[in-house]
Amino acid sequence: MMWLSIALGLILFQIATILVSEFRNPAKAVAWLSILFIFPIIGFVMYYFLAKEYTQRKKMRRKDRRVVEEIGRALRMKARKADPGDAIRRCDIFREHRLLGLLSNIPGSPMMACNKVEVYNNADDTYTAMLRAMENARSFIHIESYIVRNDSIGERFKKMMIRKAAEGVSIRLMFDGVGSYQLSGRYVEELKRAGVEVHSFLPPLIAFFDKRINYRNHRKIVVVDGKIGFLGGINIGDEYLGADPVLGYWRDSHMRLEGDSVYYLQHTFAADWAFASGKQLIDPKYFPEHDCSGEETVQLIASGPDAPWDTVLEVFFGAMAVARRRIYITTPYFIPDPSIGMALKTAAVSGVDVRIILPGVPDARIVHWASLSYVQELMQAGVRFYQYQKGFVHAKTLIIDRILATVGTANMDMRSFFNNFEIMAVLYDRSTILRVEQDFMADMKNSKEINPDEFEKRSKYQRAKEAAARMLAPLF
Repeated sequence: MMWLSIALGLILFQIATILVSEFRNPAKAVAWLSILFIFPIIGFVMYYFLAKEYTQRKKMRRKDRRVVEEIGRALRMKARKADPGDAIRRCDIFREHRLLGLLSNIPGSPMMACNKVEVYNNADDTYTAMLRAMENARSFIHIESYIVRNDSIGERFKKMMIRKAAEGVSIRLMFDGVGSYQLSGRYVEELKRAGVEVHSFLPPLIAFFDKRINYRNHRKIVVVDGKIGFLGGINIGDEYLGADPVLGYWRDSHMRLEGDSVYYLQHTFAADWAFASGKQLIDPKYFPEHDCSGEETVQLIASGPDAPWDTVLEVFFGAMAVARRRIYITTPYFIPDPSIGMALKTAAVSGVDVRIILPGVPDARIVHWASLSYVQELMQAGVRFYQYQKGFVHAKTLIIDRILATVGTANMDMRSFFNNFEIMAVLYDRSTILRVEQDFMADMKNSKEINPDEFEKRSKYQRAKEAAARMLAPLF
């Protein structure tokens, strides 16, 4: 009887802990409570090490704020802000005062003029552009990637880094400790012996016992000489070139930047580098003066558990809320939080053309089942879903009424909204928005629309898998 009382008391304590810690996210609380009731002891251990979101987010926010603030002050002196009376006035978003107000007031993410933008829709073109920029580097190369693999393309990047280091170029490589867990020690040691600085962002063992393993650096950034930058969905691995025999052709979106926006790409890298290495990159050479590279307006938005607001979520929601004609989304993982789900339903019912492209061939089955669990209720509101058939679609893009488009690392899921370190570019010039839309329309031609009547006929077993996956979705 005493043991029963102790067990009951322990379970009640676990329940209270979860409810207090996760009161900001009811869906996540329900998911953890479900695990707790099914696996009482294991569930609590998992929660203790993998969750505790609120307290750990507060801890993450203290990550070397002095470096971030010092860099921010330097950038405000150098960069040319686009203001409503200048570059942004010729963009269509100028007419959307509420959305413009939201975007203009995101801390540390000003709209920047004087940019030249190139958008790529595959890894072949992206890697070619990256390696060409690295080949021409004279001062430094900074690379930040969620995944770095010791395969053919990883070898090409390694050889390039070693060769440029021998030429006297400063090279820094940072990868996520979990995303790149398969990266061999030999690969890292070869780089270090050549003079390349290499650091892992929150290595798994340290992060596990520090209870921060759930926070991953999902950013993909390359900065060359402080003048050329890259960001998007493409990591460093052969699968992005279509080498995976199951997934086949890999469709992704990445971009090359020149201009003032590169300052903020470097700013993000420097803040992450300070956190991972303890070293500060505040020398002016990392933020060199440059001529105005182009006329496009770009806003870089970094989001993560170190930020006081869930910025990516707020931008997505705010943009969807003002849509009048179209919302086009491409995402490999679709696990929207309730606010995004409601925004999409409301837009579709209001007559907005809402289309979402998902993978037809998934790389993560449980996440795919969870994504499908949201399809039927949204289709009932008028949202149209498509499944990409040519291979695997990994692009993360959003297009709103041709007033803005986003390209970046953030998926349309709760992990990107709340747990991951992400970065995305908000594009305001019509020509670039149309370029992203052109890729979306091409992807639609390579996709099959989900028929509501056929989808309704899926088996009970499939529905059960979707329901179970959805229940656990907030944990993914």
